[in-house]
Amino acid sequence: MKRGKTGFCLWYEKTIGKIIPKYGFFSVIFCFVFNSLIYTGLQILMKEARHFDLTLPLDRAIPFQPGWSFVYLGCFLFWAVNYILITRQGKEGWYQFAVGDYLSRIVCGIFFILLPTTNIRPEVSGDGLPEILMQFIYWIDAPTNLFPSIHCLVSWLCFVGVRGKSYIPKWYQVFSCVFAIAVFASTLFTKQHFVVDVIAGVIFAEICYYVGHHTKYYQWVLKIFDRINEKVFGDEWDEE
Repeated sequence: MKRGKTGFCLWYEKTIGKIIPKYGFFSVIFCFVFNSLIYTGLQILMKEARHFDLTLPLDRAIPFQPGWSFVYLGCFLFWAVNYILITRQGKEGWYQFAVGDYLSRIVCGIFFILLPTTNIRPEVSGDGLPEILMQFIYWIDAPTNLFPSIHCLVSWLCFVGVRGKSYIPKWYQVFSCVFAIAVFASTLFTKQHFVVDVIAGVIFAEICYYVGHHTKYYQWVLKIFDRINEKVFGDEWDEE
């Protein structure tokens, strides 16, 4: 016997559902949960492993500029906004993107295990806001899991996810591209990443996005989240 929409479903439609379609709610949350599991989990797992320094002469030539910490931290809001926008492109399109996103973290995890990386951070002096933010970044984030750069990978996914989408204004597509590139720069000027980390992040973002949109893997993931949605929202939830 079908039980119709749950009370939570009815509440959701009046609140969060105006921003995030029901079909995308749990899957978009999982994007950020899975990211944390891969990044933080492997930092703990590989803590005692030998780490490699991939610094190039070009990296040494790039000056340390704490002011870029504003962009480095600001990207978290950029990610949240763009992922929400991407959920609204339609059920199939969203799950194709989500599969590319999940796949990209698996790829990152493989590299974090097979090629653990680290760097030598500069000493932060001064008591201005940029320096305080820089010290905060260094305190919460160990100098590991550098290749590829998840910061750069996710920022580029945020751009490719809205790239060419008719429901996204052109100016915002351009902004997303420019801001993603600014994030690349911020990872280098804050000495959080190397040039090769940035390049690898962009390459893997494009590859994983392509796989998500040109294979049927997304259908498996869609079915899993459909079952979750049916349990939470009810048997007759609107799939939109």
